[in-house]
This record gives sequence, structure tokens and C-alpha cells, in this order.
Amino acid sequence: MNEIIKSLYNRKSMRVYEEKPIPEEMKEVILEAAAQAPSAGCQQLYTILDITDEKLKEALSETCDHQPFIAKAPMVLVFCADCKKWYDTYLEAGCSPRKPGMGDLMLAVTDTAIAAQNAVVAAESFGIGSCYIGDIMENCEEQRRLLQLPEYVFPAVMLVFGWPTEQQKKRTKPLRFDQKHIVHENTYRSMDGEELRQMFADRCGQKSFEEWTEAFCNRKYDSDFSREMTRSVEEYLKQFL
Repeated sequence: MNEIIKSLYNRKSMRVYEEKPIPEEMKEVILEAAAQAPSAGCQQLYTILDITDEKLKEALSETCDHQPFIAKAPMVLVFCADCKKWYDTYLEAGCSPRKPGMGDLMLAVTDTAIAAQNAVVAAESFGIGSCYIGDIMENCEEQRRLLQLPEYVFPAVMLVFGWPTEQQKKRTKPLRFDQKHIVHENTYRSMDGEELRQMFADRCGQKSFEEWTEAFCNRKYDSDFSREMTRSVEEYLKQFL
């Protein structure tokens, strides 16, 4: 197994960091690695916000589901799906472009996520841990105010980076589903109840399938933060409709 594949297998979310800064030259490499990601038509439909203001980091740690470790992270990046800069460019060139729509947003979100993962892989190569923060999609009105987000710009991905503590390094990586449940050949295959139960067998532990799934549903899918994320994203989407 080569070093890149080994890194991908070993990487896990790190949420506790040493009080140690990330050297500026490493940060620049991570940001440049993000920009080297493939993108649709080489448009790079994203803008990366480098959050260096400590008060802003503190505010984001609250608006992103009250997670104090965000404020303590030495590097915080918000990857925005950006449909504005190309639209503005077309207007500047005297074009008569249609307004950005849902397809443009989906393409931009894809570009953004790929760039973010490049940053994660680059950081991992230095021994710098990272954690994705999906909660950046919540609290649309407040995030827009804090980050001064204009129309057609959507905060798709937030990442925090830092030097992980020994405890974090030794923490067991959560299990992934077996490949036979993830990879379908040629066409989508709906799984029946038996296969779904088989897929989750390693995750349920001592609980029954029903007990584990109900607890997870209540904690995640039907949680207040999940409902808020759905409301917030719907609010962002209005500008693209």
C-alpha cells in the first residue's frame, strides 16, 4: 500500500488540538493544494474564506452548533460555492447572462467539496488533523451576516485544522460499511430489509437493529440541528429558484 492510500485509510476526524500554530508556509501549501483540485470547465466555482479573526472564529463556534473546539483550532477555512464571480464577470464583459440556477449551484458545490478534500489530504500529509463542520449550512441569516455573504454564494463546507493530540491520534476510526453495500454495478439497486440489517450489523453493537436505528434517527436525522439545516439550506436555495 503506497503512502497516499495509507493516508486515506488512516485519516479520521480530529477535534482536539495541541496549542501549536500551523506554519504559514504549510498553510499556503494546503490552500494551493485545494486550488489544484479538478473543477468543472476549470472554473473553480468556489471562494475560500480564511478565518483569522479570533472573534469571528468564536462566533462561528456558536453558530455551528455550539462547538468550542472550532474557536481553538489554529486554522479555520470556509469553502463557499460561488456562482457570483463568474456571473459578475459575464456582466463586466457586456454579456447578457441568465441568472445562476440550481444546476449552477450543484456544480459549484461539487467543485467546492473536491477542493476541500484536497486541502484535507494535503494537511494529512503534514500530520495536521482536520474536521468537517456541516453545521456551517445552518443559521443562514446569521452566517450570511458574519461572513458577509452576497447573493449566489453558499457556505458549502467548513474545515478546521490543527495538530491532533496523542489521544486523538490513538482514537479508533469509525467503521465503514462493507463495499458490497456501497458499490452497485452499473445501476442503482435498492436494498431489501435483510440487506439493510446486514449492512448495519457491525454498528448496532449490543443493541437491536431497531433500537440502534431509532436512537440514531432521533440524535441525527430528526434532531433540531438537522431540521434547522434543512430550513437554512432551503432559504439559501430561494435565490437560485
